[in-house]
Amino acid sequence: MSSVIPCCLRGHSHPSGSGLGKAFQGSLWVALVSLRGALGELGFIMLQVHMNFRISLLGSLTLLCTLLSGCPGPSECVAPQVEPGAPAWETILDENALDGAVLSVWGSAPDSVFIAGGPLGNEGHSALAWHYNGCEWKDLNAGGSETFWWVGGTSDKDVWFVGEKGRIAHYDGTTITNVESGIDATIWGVYAFSPNDVWAAAGTPEGGTAKPNDIVLHFDGSSWKQETLPGEPRGVSLFKVWGPSADNFFVVGEQGTIWHREGGTWTLETGDPPITGARLFTVHGCGPNDVYAVGGQSVLHRDENGWSEVSISLGNQVNGVSCGPPGSAVLVGFGGLKQRLVDGSWIDEFDSEPFGNMHAAWADGEGAFWAVGGDFLSGPKAEKRDGLVARYGPTGVVQGK
Repeated sequence: MSSVIPCCLRGHSHPSGSGLGKAFQGSLWVALVSLRGALGELGFIMLQVHMNFRISLLGSLTLLCTLLSGCPGPSECVAPQVEPGAPAWETILDENALDGAVLSVWGSAPDSVFIAGGPLGNEGHSALAWHYNGCEWKDLNAGGSETFWWVGGTSDKDVWFVGEKGRIAHYDGTTITNVESGIDATIWGVYAFSPNDVWAAAGTPEGGTAKPNDIVLHFDGSSWKQETLPGEPRGVSLFKVWGPSADNFFVVGEQGTIWHREGGTWTLETGDPPITGARLFTVHGCGPNDVYAVGGQSVLHRDENGWSEVSISLGNQVNGVSCGPPGSAVLVGFGGLKQRLVDGSWIDEFDSEPFGNMHAAWADGEGAFWAVGGDFLSGPKAEKRDGLVARYGPTGVVQGK
């Protein structure tokens, strides 16, 4: 088992193996001598006795360092000290760690990341809601068989999970609690502008006007209510919500549907004729006039002149998009489709592992991209579903489970 080095001694390397090594022992003695005045002769002699017992000594020094230098205590998260590798795609979690497909990823910070998913009808398994705190993954124990299709929030103490059969759950940093949505249709996406201003999209794919469709929900801080869209019902499922502000956001869905809400007014920006007839799964933007909507073989972009098709070669169908720092974005999709926008050009990484089906992406704001997916296409069966969590960025930084 590897040792945990007290934070006041970090930077003093020691060779691997069962012994501390002469160099590290010397570092320990230097630290002890520096603490001698604070410990007194008796305390110093007691620590000398423990010098040959690695675990006892390190435990004592951890406590001393915590008390004398204010380092994090044992109960706090201390990220592993690693030398990051070159930026690349790497698998963080796979079917060995996960018991369900992963359909969404979102974070309040690079070291506070949430994933959502579930069994998609496979009996005996529960919804998936996990949190990565920079050190380790924690199962939030959401319970219930209804799969979560999306996750979003404003902080790691204000996180929304939405999914099958109108399921909505809220995580406050301690407990995840189900909240009444008022609908039975699947809620495919959620986006929060503030704790008291949250929007969600829902519907029944291919259900037309005979099924619950054209559903936009709003949370005002007390309850969820359905928003009334203008015009005749289109009979389309709506999938995702994104916007630069609460007064300016987009909702996308089937048949190339694009709703734009600005200043409290809804406008249909699908086009006449429609720009695309594709099922638009995801919308995300880098700014008010730099917005992407994707689905199938379509990648749409909106600038100050409106929506247009992006000229891009896709190796498969695209499901997710997310914007990073200015000038960067990522597309993910079936069969391991991964493309990153770098300095105005799309870099195709379709031939780089992992190769699993990817459903969604999230940019951490510091140059790293997360992508999630797994087996979200097959019908219900009597076994767990494979899941996948991948990340592009300096390798070796994020731990698996």
